Formats: sequence, C-alpha cells, structure tokens
Amino acid sequence: MADTNTGTPIGQVIFAPDSPIFAGSNVQTNIGFGWLPAEYSTTREESLAARETASLGFVLNNSPVYDVTGPDAVPFLNSVAVNRDFGLMKDGSSKHMLICNDDGFILADGLLMKVAENHFRAYWLAPVLDFYLRGSGMNVEGTWVIDEYFFQIDGPKSLEVMEQVTGSDLHDLRFGQNKEVQLAGDTARVHRLGMSGALAYEVHGHSSVAREAYEQLRAAVEGVGGRPQGFWNYSLVNHTNGGYPNQVIHFLPPYRDSGPELAAFMDQVIPFDLGLHGSAADVKTNAFVTPYDIGWGYLVNFDHEFPGKEALKRIAENPARTAVTLEWNADDIGEIYSAQFRGKDSVVYDRMSNDPVIAIEDYAVGRMRIDYVRVDGKDVGLATGRTPSFDYGTMISLAWIDREFAAEGTEVTVLWGDVGHPQFEIRATVARFPYYNGKYRNETFDTSEIPRLHG
Repeated sequence: MADTNTGTPIGQVIFAPDSPIFAGSNVQTNIGFGWLPAEYSTTREESLAARETASLGFVLNNSPVYDVTGPDAVPFLNSVAVNRDFGLMKDGSSKHMLICNDDGFILADGLLMKVAENHFRAYWLAPVLDFYLRGSGMNVEGTWVIDEYFFQIDGPKSLEVMEQVTGSDLHDLRFGQNKEVQLAGDTARVHRLGMSGALAYEVHGHSSVAREAYEQLRAAVEGVGGRPQGFWNYSLVNHTNGGYPNQVIHFLPPYRDSGPELAAFMDQVIPFDLGLHGSAADVKTNAFVTPYDIGWGYLVNFDHEFPGKEALKRIAENPARTAVTLEWNADDIGEIYSAQFRGKDSVVYDRMSNDPVIAIEDYAVGRMRIDYVRVDGKDVGLATGRTPSFDYGTMISLAWIDREFAAEGTEVTVLWGDVGHPQFEIRATVARFPYYNGKYRNETFDTSEIPRLHG
C-alpha cells in the first residue's frame, strides 16, 4: 500500500513561514500543526465577503486526501458506506459519503469523487476508510495523497473569479459537479462546493504550483472587492450559518468507542482524543450522532450490507431527533457577557463573547462545546456550534432536538455553563435550517443570471 506521493507535501508548501497565505494577516494562531493566519481584517468582514463579493480560504489544505483504486474499488466502497451505488457514478461526479459504526453513529463523512474507472478520491473519509480497506481482503489499494492543494472561493462573485483565473466557462457546473481546468500553468480541478452556503467553488491542483495558484486566486478575489479568509472565519463561522454539520465543530466521531481494532488503529494515527465541555459534557456519547439526528437520513440506503445497517433500520422507523438552528436570546447573551465584569464570584462560570463556535482557547486544549437544550426543565436535545451570524445580526447554533419541539418558532432554553460550575438557561427559538437562505444558496442558485466571461 502506497503512503506517499512524488510531489512536495502540501503542508510544507502552503503553511511554510514564507507562504503567500501570510501576506496581510493581522493575527496568527497555532492549532497543532503550525502557525496559520487567523484573521486578515475582521471575522465579520471576512464572513460577509462570502455574502456580498467573494472570499478565499486556505484552511482545507490540511485535509486528509485518500485514493481508492483497483478492480474492487466499487464493491469495497459499497460495503462500508451507508449510501450507494458508487458503480453508477460518472467520471467527474461526487457524492457525500457516510461511514457509521455498528450503533449507527457517524464514524466518517466526506466527499467522494470519481476520478476515472476504478479510481475514487476521498476527502475527510480517511483514516477510517483506510482502516476498513486494510482489512477488506478485496483487490483494492489505498493511497494517501499528500501533494494536492485545496482552496475555496465563496460568494456571489466566486464564479467570476474562477472563470477569470482559469480562462474557462464554468457556468455549466451544477452543485457537486467538477471539471478539469488550467490554473497557474498546470491542470487543476474545479468543484462547485463550499461551506458558507452561498455560491462557492473548490479548486484542487498539484502542490508544485500551489503558491502561484493562491496568488492568482487572491488577486482575482481582491479585484472584485473580496477578502482572504482566515482560519477563524472558515473553521468557526461558516458551517453553522451554512447549515453543514461538521465533525469536531458539531459532533465527534466515536473512534475509540467502535471496537478495539479501530481504537488501536486510531491510537496509531491520531494519538489523542478531543475533549468536551459545556453543560452536556457529562455524557461522552452526547457528542455522537446518527445520520437521522443531523438531517442526513436521506443518504442511508438499506439495499446493501454495511456497518450499522441493523441499528439504522431501527432508528429509521421512528427517528427521535432532527437538526434545527437555534436563535439565542440577545438579552440573555448580554446578561452572561456582563457577568464576567461582576467580580470573581460572578454567577456564570463560562464567559460569553463574540468568539465564534469554538472559543480560541478550546482549540488550544482540543475540546468541543456541547450544551443541553431544554423545554420546561426537561432535556430535549443538544446545542453545538454557537456562532454569531453576521448576515442576520443574531447569535445562533445548530441543535439536534426531539422532533416534537422542532417546529420553527418553538421556544426552548440552552443550559449554559460547564458541569460542576454555575449555569444559566439562555432562551432560544427554533429557526430555519439551514439558516442562510439567501439568493445565492449554492444548491439552488442558477448561474445563468451571471454574465459569462468566456464561451
């Protein structure tokens, strides 16, 4: 099994101190694999760029990328994923792929793209995908891809940017589709996807031209009035507003609670566990989710065998919870925020600030926040991914709640404060999911409204 590529690892290219991604950054942060630009202007300005003009993100250059090839590539993928049939995919198409454990909890989710016959490229599905491949006994090979760059361009002007830098007409790409183009003098692949919820494109290419590609993309983004996007905005703001549940931000995969073999394998690959805090951190399994909890039940297909099938069949008969957005009460947020200025014995232990989703100090110690959602003092769900929505001037989170309380307008509370410390119930209202529902929603926007630059 191959574990390396011939090109320079992308991390050594794009995260090096002399990389062009650091130009103009005013705050930098270290999240475990080196220093990154955290912010270029302000988190608010960078977030709104994806709504008004365009933003350029670099964060996903740390993505685990993994190729599955060989005569049994399709049978193997069908044997581990809850969805199928990967044999029906056309070259250049992609699917959101899920892998669950025997209890039906999500172990891995990510994008699977068909590159060619019996050749698939997976993003964020390994190392779990690698674990299953090694024990499959099938005629299939797995290869870690370490020399691919990965940039994201989001916003109403993103199509204009991509057509300018590639010299290609990309109007024909629908959501989830991709095509080969030329960028920085080399072949690249443009994919109509993003995490802000707005019109967006990903671009992938070889690490040897990563810096040149970034510089061309950044010049084009800034040329339409857009902004580069720091780590804080991409990782901490985008997903909740866009309505895209994300591992580590909104849920944790049960790597070490899915059998001793996987636990031992993950101890070698990721030798640490992310921790939890918040009012619901008292039960570790609160951080685990099934596809039905987070609105992905439509991906489950029971016409084949896969890990977790029997558990998911039982859950599918009467799913207990579903995904919603919560709008948090501004007065209660203000009450908690002001508590930090009332002396050391302030009522609420956890401070409330404008930190998005995961407070920066949480990244430093590797933990995710999760809080109980209540109705009349009864726990009815879990809230994760708290963040300001700069689009609408609100504080929001995602939540997985009992279906009887999931109707828009339902009043609930979020129990704020770590276990063992003073806590406070914040009023919240169930809102639309996904929260961003503007004109440029990527899944539905018709790009024929945008003038063509080419073709």
